[in-house]
Amino acid sequence: MDATFGRGGMRGHPRTARPDGRLLALDRDPQAVASAKQQFADEVRLTIVHGPFSMLGRAVDERGWRGRVNGILFDLGVSSRNSTNPHAGSASHRRPTRHAHGHTRGESAADWLNRAAEQEIADVLYQLGEERYARRIARAILRTREVTPITTTKQLAEVVAGAVPTRERSKDPATRSFQAIRLHINRELDELRETLPQALEVLAPHGRLVVISFHSLEDRIVKQFMRTQEKGKELPLDLPVRHTEIQSRLKVIGKPLRADEDEVRRNRGRAAPCYALLKSRRQHMFKQLVLLTVG
Repeated sequence: MDATFGRGGMRGHPRTARPDGRLLALDRDPQAVASAKQQFADEVRLTIVHGPFSMLGRAVDERGWRGRVNGILFDLGVSSRNSTNPHAGSASHRRPTRHAHGHTRGESAADWLNRAAEQEIADVLYQLGEERYARRIARAILRTREVTPITTTKQLAEVVAGAVPTRERSKDPATRSFQAIRLHINRELDELRETLPQALEVLAPHGRLVVISFHSLEDRIVKQFMRTQEKGKELPLDLPVRHTEIQSRLKVIGKPLRADEDEVRRNRGRAAPCYALLKSRRQHMFKQLVLLTVG
């Protein structure tokens, strides 16, 4: 399974699967789904479903795959075509500030920006984007929308750039703000918390779960999930039980590894990935959970 398929660019493509293999791909962006269906129209092993990754469990159950999935991949960062950088990828200068990643239900980013209170905007930018100038940006957004509604990414990027007094090398000043707004509108952190347990339930023994994270909050959620599953059921400290009776579902089996210099040169990201490999215990069988953190 690929829970965040996009256009299939970083997956090595489903054509690398075994002849008898199957790949179930999810993506919430209807444009990405349409593009992937066109790109892989002749690939019978691939099934693409439009929807958020929180529907992972339902998508698996509909196909009778529960407990039979050999691997699941989550790529929580935006693709190069849906970059949080407002001047890159498909976020053209006149693109509407709508639902990030093709989210088509609920409140849009533009609706939220034009009605939210200053404190709410500042809190979202600070907590989800780790933006040190969150209050300045929130005040600038309110001043701007008093004159004219904020409706495009170019407009929002200019407002943010005008409010941020410093610049980071090779990074648009609006990157953190766009990231925070995307996470807020799409409820991505809540979805991640809801979906990780689903992934563990549908994996087969010896199955692997890979999560690629570009955000410290996502990274923290995944690591906490790993530790909880490794620790197993909470028991009184003085209860005499054997280690084998704790029923932990994951076990750390490796140390974090960092990319070498050659990979860093080839990787266009701003930081090298680090890896943590965990193995899970379930009915004396094992699964593996891999965390790749970038950023």
